Amino acid sequence: MREKNKAVYGGQAIVEGVMFGGKTHTVSAIRRSNEEIQYYEEPIHINRTMQKLKKIPFVRGVVAIIQASINGSKHLNYSTERYGIDPQDDEKIAIEREKQKGTLATYLGLSLLAVLSFLVGKVIFTLVPVLLAATLKPIFETDFQQVIIESVLKLCFLLIYIYLVSLTPFIKRVFMYHGAEHKVINAYENNIPLTIEGVQSQSRLHYRCGSSFILFTVIVGMFIYFLVPTSPLWLRIVDRLLLIPVVIGVSFEVLQLTNKVRNIPILRWVGYPGLWLQLLTTKEPTDDQVEVSIASFNRLLEVEKNNKI
Repeated sequence: MREKNKAVYGGQAIVEGVMFGGKTHTVSAIRRSNEEIQYYEEPIHINRTMQKLKKIPFVRGVVAIIQASINGSKHLNYSTERYGIDPQDDEKIAIEREKQKGTLATYLGLSLLAVLSFLVGKVIFTLVPVLLAATLKPIFETDFQQVIIESVLKLCFLLIYIYLVSLTPFIKRVFMYHGAEHKVINAYENNIPLTIEGVQSQSRLHYRCGSSFILFTVIVGMFIYFLVPTSPLWLRIVDRLLLIPVVIGVSFEVLQLTNKVRNIPILRWVGYPGLWLQLLTTKEPTDDQVEVSIASFNRLLEVEKNNKI
């Protein structure tokens, strides 16, 4: 049984590992080429303004995405730098960092680049379906039809993209670690022992997953776009760009709602579309991958426990 007042933890799959985040720290565990598990820890820098914004419904979703991009980029960069490198050659990483001083990444910082990358991707993902739908205006003339075809195109792009990248061995392994991350969270929330056997018995799907959030932005966006005109095209493009924070904010609230009602039989179906998408973004992990995920989560619990002392 899941305890209602249990601390909420989130996570993210990284290259050959898993990152988990709590209230005060984020921790990653990665499997190195020599089979050892290596850890990376980062304290969460608390910004009072951000903390206040995170208490405001609809605004907190945008703040959560920004913070997740910033925190996730640090751990993803850590794991990427060490991918395929023998631990004895870790000095090469420090040398490479010295060489990269003065680059755009140095000036802007990886955190800012991560946020900018997310925004650029979101803009492209938002505008391409708009332009394609506009070319079909002679067939789908009304605003209602235009919004429907735009949303269908966006959903198709999302599914095709995820499916194609999942076919590559590298991304497939990341998706397997994604499944391992979900299994650990499910085991923790359901009071299942954090052993390989216990964790493997859990589902690789989870209601709070970022994959569900991405799908909800498509669905929520469709209903919001019904409220604004689709002509002229320039106004439609401006509306879509200005509404990005609104769509993100509302989608985040929908994601939180689906998690709250997941144990209510008549309402749990609300989160099913997001779970269905996770059938693409997660894969069943191996025992070795689950071991890494468990190690990461246990290290986070240990770090946060020591931080309270």
